[in-house]
Amino acid sequence: MRPHSLRSLSRRAFLSRAGLASTALFVPGLTTGALRRLRNSAVRVTGRVASGDRGVAGIRVSDGRQVTLTDPDGAYELVADSSCQHVWISVPDGYRIPMSGSGAANFYSTLPHNDDEAQVSFALERADPAENHAFLLLADPQTQDDYEINRLHDETVPDIRQTIAGLGVDDVFGVSCGDIMFDNLSLYPRYLEAVQKMGAPFFQVVGNHDLDHLPTDEASVTTFGKYFGPRYYSFDRGEVHYVVLDDVFWFGNGYIGYIDAAQLQWLERDLNTVEPGSTVVVFAHIPMLSTQFRRFGKTTPGQATSVSNRDEVYRLLEPFAAHVMSGHTHEQEHVFEGGVHEHVHGAVCGAWWSDDICFDGTPNGYGVYEARGSEILWRYKSTGQPFGHQIRAYEAGSDPAAPDEIVANVWGWDPEWSVFWYVDGERKGMMSRRTGTDPLSEHLYRGPDLPSHRPWVDPVPTSHLFYCPASSAGRTVMIEAIDQAGNTFTASVPQS
Repeated sequence: MRPHSLRSLSRRAFLSRAGLASTALFVPGLTTGALRRLRNSAVRVTGRVASGDRGVAGIRVSDGRQVTLTDPDGAYELVADSSCQHVWISVPDGYRIPMSGSGAANFYSTLPHNDDEAQVSFALERADPAENHAFLLLADPQTQDDYEINRLHDETVPDIRQTIAGLGVDDVFGVSCGDIMFDNLSLYPRYLEAVQKMGAPFFQVVGNHDLDHLPTDEASVTTFGKYFGPRYYSFDRGEVHYVVLDDVFWFGNGYIGYIDAAQLQWLERDLNTVEPGSTVVVFAHIPMLSTQFRRFGKTTPGQATSVSNRDEVYRLLEPFAAHVMSGHTHEQEHVFEGGVHEHVHGAVCGAWWSDDICFDGTPNGYGVYEARGSEILWRYKSTGQPFGHQIRAYEAGSDPAAPDEIVANVWGWDPEWSVFWYVDGERKGMMSRRTGTDPLSEHLYRGPDLPSHRPWVDPVPTSHLFYCPASSAGRTVMIEAIDQAGNTFTASVPQS
């Protein structure tokens, strides 16, 4: 992806042009005073965002409906209605991400509605601008019991600590991209213990298994909100604007992928403060569009695996260089739709902690992203494996549908990758990409009693399998994959 440089227009000039420079914004802090209730249970909220004794101007403050900016002295004012549960700031670049004692990002305050006025102020700590920074994307930790949360602590946590230590940048944050739990919300404290051990501030995205099963969508995020705050918000690091969305709509006895009107209105207001052409990264649990339906031979996406009103999101993201980061489907794919590059991630838990792979053959793991100015680079990190573990190669006959072909699963593949095959060190050509099921996934998960931990798990067709003709016996076959950044990964084909 090419860097974008539209920095000739200063942020202050842009905000002035957008009519926002003199309005107020809200910053994470923890001073909540009395609230004054206006008509329709509205509350007048005032406060100040400061770093030390100095106010911080131009900080976005929101109640989930409005987006306002702090004035030159860091002051803001807004009127929140009774539906707003929190007031929060978009943490700006050049300041540390505020954290709770557990390591969760702490950029918000709960908005009480037992008085007419509230005074909420926030303190920020200066830091170097994060032009080069990194983040880790953890999709679907999805722990349900002690066995699974212990695997998160024993396997994922030390792997992430090692990854962070090796990145070589000071500004690193994490995002748990939904389904933090598997319905057992009592395990949130143990998840937070894991976050504390990881050593970086973590933002959380709500997933369909993170919900209270109450009658309305609004009520379904009650427990999530108590632990993590608002269900949608934004922040900045370096030249990148980050947005977290809630695209799980709970309708009382199930859910669909859908973004409600209030959230879309907030997103439009939030993006109006961002310079066109900037890089915008959106985190959401359910993919805007999963291609799983095509791989199963269907003509339309499932309502629970894609966002039904995604075109509205695409429209709002059109002025930007936009990426969407999602999870939910426990498989790895890249989707290019609506002018957006969507990264759908393999799961931290793989196939629900059944073994060490997702049901498409992608190893348990997480995404590792590095921002260099406005450019985003990405890799997939398999838990317990080096970064070079990007291919699993199988001997001829491993796929019964292709008995005379070698197959390789290249789970990080996107259209900028190239995949070649070699015989005795001589490159023979590019491998052919086709849809199929991963042979190891077939071995581990196919059958009514497999896997023992989750018998309902089955292999799913994936589009990141690559095929080439089998070579004569005794000859060495090697697979080589070259990613979008020019990194080369290899794997030897087992000899029978």
